[in-house]
Amino acid sequence: MCGFVGIINKNGNDINPFLLSSMASKINHRGPDDEGSFIEGNLGLFHKRLSIIDIELGHQPMKRGDLIIVYNGEIYNYKELREDLKRSGYCFDTNSDTEVLLTMYEAYGLDFIKYINGMFAFLIYDKRRRQIIAGRDHFGIKPLYYYTHNEHIIFASEIKAILPHPAVKAEPDYDSINEYLTFQYVLGKKTLFKNIFKILPGHIMTINLDDFEINTIKYWDPSYKIDTSHTEEYFTRELRNLIENSIELQLRSDVPVGTYLSGGMDSSIVTLLASEKIKSNGKRLKSFTGAFKEGKEFDETHYAELVSKRSDAEMFTVYPTSRDFVDLLPKLIYHLDEPVAGPGVFPQYMVSKLASSEVKVILGGQGGDEIFGGYARYVIAYLEQALKGAIFETNEEGEHIVSLQSMIPNLPYIKNYIPMLKEFTKMERFEPMDKRYFHLIDRKNGSHTLFTEEFQNKYNREFLFRNFQKLFNHPDTLSYYNKMTHYDILNNLPALLHVEDRVSMAVSLESRVPLIDYRIVELVASMPPSMKFKGAEMKYILKKSIQDILPREILNRKDKMGFPVPLHLWAKGDAQEFFKDVLLSKQCRERGIFNVKALEKQICHERAFGRTLWGMLSLELWFKTFIDDNSIKQNIKEYEHTSAY
Repeated sequence: MCGFVGIINKNGNDINPFLLSSMASKINHRGPDDEGSFIEGNLGLFHKRLSIIDIELGHQPMKRGDLIIVYNGEIYNYKELREDLKRSGYCFDTNSDTEVLLTMYEAYGLDFIKYINGMFAFLIYDKRRRQIIAGRDHFGIKPLYYYTHNEHIIFASEIKAILPHPAVKAEPDYDSINEYLTFQYVLGKKTLFKNIFKILPGHIMTINLDDFEINTIKYWDPSYKIDTSHTEEYFTRELRNLIENSIELQLRSDVPVGTYLSGGMDSSIVTLLASEKIKSNGKRLKSFTGAFKEGKEFDETHYAELVSKRSDAEMFTVYPTSRDFVDLLPKLIYHLDEPVAGPGVFPQYMVSKLASSEVKVILGGQGGDEIFGGYARYVIAYLEQALKGAIFETNEEGEHIVSLQSMIPNLPYIKNYIPMLKEFTKMERFEPMDKRYFHLIDRKNGSHTLFTEEFQNKYNREFLFRNFQKLFNHPDTLSYYNKMTHYDILNNLPALLHVEDRVSMAVSLESRVPLIDYRIVELVASMPPSMKFKGAEMKYILKKSIQDILPREILNRKDKMGFPVPLHLWAKGDAQEFFKDVLLSKQCRERGIFNVKALEKQICHERAFGRTLWGMLSLELWFKTFIDDNSIKQNIKEYEHTSAY
């Protein structure tokens, strides 16, 4: 796990090594163990390394003939790929996965990506072809940003390493801000910054260094061609085998490995199976969890302890406080580069910090909700879908996957989501699937009074919906369930992985997510929807595949929590002044986005801090950190006067 920066000067000017190094210094936390650079005329690469595999010889940038690479991540099947390459006559100087990745490109060209199982972002300089190849893993586990404007193309693992360049101006993109306030992430390749973009998950970018032409290739997207030739038992067995294999591969490390353990199903599965593998090597797993002391609705440690005892894992627990929140949130917004997802970023950081004091690599259960259908909104969506089919005797999916009667035992899943259900029932009944799901995930819906009239006039809900619609309506499936989960895998999940990457990298901890394996997703995508969501039971097929290892109390839980943060309680107590200082400040008023008078009333409301206000708080802190504060550029101002860049 590492970080890197790359600069291409299209104007032909030589790379300034001090500028390159200073930009990379903004991501020291990603790689405190080692660093290195490569400069050739108008091209420069700088790498920061967190040493996990082949600690002695895995230095980067790594050179192999006419190829140079900087890379962030882990290739989990590198040992198998290495043996295949050796049988084909290739030789190796290291035992690192970096050299395997580079040799795979040497052997297969751009097709090499089809053989890779891992989390990765990389830049490869192919001197012979005069080309830069930039790539990102299937799901966007590892980040890769780029700036392209005027005379420069700049790459970096985090946006904060792009911003110091003198040619880059930190400007907000207001269309993206509207998307963020709607979804709490930005759709597609855009970011909150003008001219700074993401390489999308499952994509490769090539840049011709003679004419600087940029081409983008999409190399992966799950297919929903249904496999009707196999039984539920077959799929259950195959899924279990893949999960076990993925965990076994991701336990490969030359440094200590632990697990996150929330008490939910996904992290419990990872902990139980990882512990089994580690115990077979005579070691004891360390697991890490967090909770809040404000009430039992914020504490899952009982469930985590059940798993810890069953797996014989050593359990470490942290209890974050409102004071921790006030002290840390501005720092977390800085580490995020741009705010995404919900307030879980705060406890996630606290647990990551705890884990980093004991291990250097950690496995978590991220991705289980998107892949296996673990969100209550799927049940709410199908409550109406089943009602629509029953009333009108129609079926827009081609096959009814749930009926009203079959849903009854699983309706308790939504008892903690009554506010979402109430909002959903306000909309017109029986609209098309895409409109209904858009409404379910719209974080801004019903809160327009919190924004100024001027800003509301710039909010084009129909434009946002059309962008969403293109991503939601997957051409390979009629299934509402498949459309929802596919959308979340390619949009919601990268936002959560963004958080996971930043909170772990902020404390120099490598986070791995074994449920997010493209082989698992492809298998699940091929299953009949009625098999995955039987009777609207969330994660039905996952439960069936691992029911022999989970404690019954966890397997049969219907009180999904998702690491809730007691913000509404803190807003009435110790943290209220912090919220007011941020959202009612002179700067915030002058920004012209929020209706400060309405905000002031809302902050004092009993249930003030829902997801809408969380998004507003995060956005205002982002403005203060990256737009108002120019300190990120101050230490390199001299470049504008001393040298070309």
